[in-house]
Amino acid sequence: MNFFLETLKVLLLTIYLTLESIVLWFIPIRRKNVAGELVLITGAGSGIGRLMALEFGRLGATLVLWDINEEGNKETCRLAKKNGAVRVHAYTCDCSKKEDIYRVADLVKKEVGDITILINNAGIVTGKKFIDSPDALIEKTMEVNTNAHFWTYKAFLPAMMASNHGHVVSIASSAGLIGVNGLADYCASKFAAIGFAESVGLELLALGKTGVKTTIVCPYFINTGMFDGCYTKWPRVMPILEADYASKKIVDAILKEQIYLVMPRSLYIMFGLKNILPSKLGVVLGDYFGAFHFMDHFKGRVKKD
Repeated sequence: MNFFLETLKVLLLTIYLTLESIVLWFIPIRRKNVAGELVLITGAGSGIGRLMALEFGRLGATLVLWDINEEGNKETCRLAKKNGAVRVHAYTCDCSKKEDIYRVADLVKKEVGDITILINNAGIVTGKKFIDSPDALIEKTMEVNTNAHFWTYKAFLPAMMASNHGHVVSIASSAGLIGVNGLADYCASKFAAIGFAESVGLELLALGKTGVKTTIVCPYFINTGMFDGCYTKWPRVMPILEADYASKKIVDAILKEQIYLVMPRSLYIMFGLKNILPSKLGVVLGDYFGAFHFMDHFKGRVKKD
């Protein structure tokens, strides 16, 4: 009898939640108010980290900006204040080092307070074929893109759980959902970041901490300089995203407490097909969409700060 009742419950919930999802495509979702929230953004010294800081500053949040680039971080701080942010705190932090993350986290908790929205945005890319990638760069990629998420969660999640209030955000990548030629270490780090964020999200639900929200962001290449030189064969289907557009979409997803955000939308279809099509056909389609040559002319960001 329990099997029958549980199966019936799941079937009814499947119908209800599917219909709810369809309805929400057409009805605007209410955005939460983040005024007064303490928002920590790693990698805030440039790119979408800086742009997200400006967005949250305009919304009245208290900003805590982390970056290894002290000058870039100070510039983000200056721009945020110029654009209306009232409380902004900048900290220099090397997110590849666990000890530095914990040290700076303790300073933040002492000087600012408990973080309520944590955005793990810091990231690096080697941009070399795996066999040509120096061991040190591979290790650094994993330390920044994956391991740093463990240590920031350890530092700030307990307070969120204690109050059953907060939001943890992983800026991952579409390369964390499908392998990309020339991005072996980067893909590995982003696959791991997504798996980690999904797992912790389930832990929170299992513990009844429904007030602590999670958002996982998986964008295609964003025009921040990080992936300069990358190639997209069909820009109308898979466009390189403008940084301002991407940052606004990410902030909006956080305000809507959206669990997953994939950009552009065409990738939802492609990732769905990946799981149902024969592997050999997947390779053919990958070649058609230019996946074998995305990184052929990769240059990466030229530091200006």
